[in-house]
Amino acid sequence: MRPRSLDEVVGQAHLLHPGSPLRRLVEPTGGPAAPTSVVLWGPPGSGKTTIAYLASSATGRRFVELSAVTAGVKDVRQVVDGARRTIAAGGPETVLFVDEVHRFSKSQQDALLPGVENRWVTLVAATTENPYFSVISPLLSRSLLLTLEPLTEEDVRGLVRRALADERGLGGAVELAPEAEEHLLRIAGGDARRALTALEAGAGAAIALGQPVLDVPTLERAVDRAAVRYDKTGDQHYDVASAFIKSIRGSDVDAALHYLARMVEAGEDPRFIARRLVISASEDIGLADPTALQVAVAGAQAVQLIGMPEARINLAQVVVHLALAPKSNAAYLAVDAAIADVRKGLAGPVPPHLRDSHYAGAGKLDHGTGYRYAHDAPHGIASQQYAPDAVDGRDYYAPTAYGAERELRERLARVRRVLRER
Repeated sequence: MRPRSLDEVVGQAHLLHPGSPLRRLVEPTGGPAAPTSVVLWGPPGSGKTTIAYLASSATGRRFVELSAVTAGVKDVRQVVDGARRTIAAGGPETVLFVDEVHRFSKSQQDALLPGVENRWVTLVAATTENPYFSVISPLLSRSLLLTLEPLTEEDVRGLVRRALADERGLGGAVELAPEAEEHLLRIAGGDARRALTALEAGAGAAIALGQPVLDVPTLERAVDRAAVRYDKTGDQHYDVASAFIKSIRGSDVDAALHYLARMVEAGEDPRFIARRLVISASEDIGLADPTALQVAVAGAQAVQLIGMPEARINLAQVVVHLALAPKSNAAYLAVDAAIADVRKGLAGPVPPHLRDSHYAGAGKLDHGTGYRYAHDAPHGIASQQYAPDAVDGRDYYAPTAYGAERELRERLARVRRVLRER
């Protein structure tokens, strides 16, 4: 079922428009628009290998594939020298596909440079890791970086349905029950290769049993993966997400990890999970553990950088940290209380001594007059009115006695006494 042309490639619409570098790589027209070497960066099963094959088969060029797992410097140099001799003899251009190029050492990547720079080879390098960290800059600067997006659920659905009907696939030998299709899509997790592998295994089991329809029980047995009852747009999505956050809030780390596992296994968008954790870090923990938000944000960044399935480990670390952290919703209550007062109209003008005095004429309006610079005051706290009259003396933030807020609570009491001694 590997696509035979770019028109059969699912997803990656941002790379397939007419005149795009990918089109010119696969469908070259010659002349100054001839294709350059490319680095394909994307998650597993997003089409990197497929594009490399199309770059050779669709244009009749010589195709050589190297795996960074097994090839050494000697192998790279042999391919580059062979490509140079082929061109000198009037032979076809060589497309060199290097899978998992991030596994190449610096010396191995250096060996590619002469072939790329002199255009003896058109390099198509595939990587699942950020090439700015894993590919040497001289090679990256001589290549065009194309970022492949994860396949959407609808992309994979179209691919599966094509494989069911196409003679190159199952040719209508079995039908796929709607529930089984949803389970298969969850198993795939945006990986086309994984989806086709699961479909092949399930269809084989159904045919062996004489079943015209591949149902969920047969697919479960074939791929040894239980179907998780989960609807990413329905009740299960919201119920599990709610239980997940409430378990973290309640400090039940085991329950929180259970719900995380359910969402991961059901194919929930990891970015959604990460966003919920970032919110929880401030809503339920706040300054009781000032590191909670840092950990949650780092986890969200790791999800973007690494992707699934490895990012499940990053998410688990965040979940454990947040669940076991001391809890406080004081910051959450404080801002909502302040917003409630503003909505009631308790605002009023900014005190004159706090107003901007950095423009001509501000002095005539007494803006900034009488302002006390905090750094010149004892302990760095200047006793003066900061809030508008309508809310002066109002306490919004009430730190708890848990975690780091215990110390903040004592400090806040001292600070408020100094501020209000006027």
